[in-house]
Amino acid sequence: MKSLLPLALFAWLANPLTACAQPAALEVQRPELVATYPHDAMAFTQGLFIHDGQLFESTGEVGDSNLRRVDLETGNVLQQVNINPPIFGEGSTQVGDEIFMLSWVSEAGFVFDASSFELIRQFSYPGEGWGLTTDGNRLILSDGSPQLRFLDPATGEQTGTLDVTLNGRPVRRINELEWVDGENGGEVWANIWQTRSIVRIDAETGNVLGMIDLTALIPTDLQDPRDAVANGIAVNRETGQIYITGKLWPVLYEIRLPAEDE
Repeated sequence: MKSLLPLALFAWLANPLTACAQPAALEVQRPELVATYPHDAMAFTQGLFIHDGQLFESTGEVGDSNLRRVDLETGNVLQQVNINPPIFGEGSTQVGDEIFMLSWVSEAGFVFDASSFELIRQFSYPGEGWGLTTDGNRLILSDGSPQLRFLDPATGEQTGTLDVTLNGRPVRRINELEWVDGENGGEVWANIWQTRSIVRIDAETGNVLGMIDLTALIPTDLQDPRDAVANGIAVNRETGQIYITGKLWPVLYEIRLPAEDE
């Protein structure tokens, strides 16, 4: 099901609306549930992605941060490398044969061999690290601000930025990221921290194209609802299948978005 709702209902995404603002309508998509899979309810999910049909996840919290390869059907951890304190792990993605993982406030990124999980090297970046994805050539990093950063995977150096806006106003608290190929170009999908929504960002302009409302999929039995927010988007680029989860969620969902004519 799709609907058009006024942007005023989603003012928490951007700056407060002024009295003279004339918010336009925003397309909101409500996903259909395709399948439900087990997920480690102790995993503080910060990154989620699929590469060559395999599911990978990175987790946070000091002392519990790790990178893991996960069996989709069972939720069992097949392979894991721990990140030692004081590092608080964040987003992750894969480029070629390397997996990249961020830290929150340590200004350090880690590069692992995708097969062995051996640490190959580290790289640095200023400020915080939240979400991470790739368009296949560049790393795309979020830091909680209304701006995405582009990094060179070979060096970790910043090569550009993109301001994210909704109806002309900056979108804040951009968290976990996923690159999605579209008919009219690429999109970056992003969880917005402490909300139940994913925003679809035009990768060229930074404009928010629409929103995916996850309200109906939030588990009702979360032990810590404040911290257990939606965070984790993985798209199988070979099949188009979409998976979502959250921090400390006991489930991972496969979802389907309604077609244009539905």
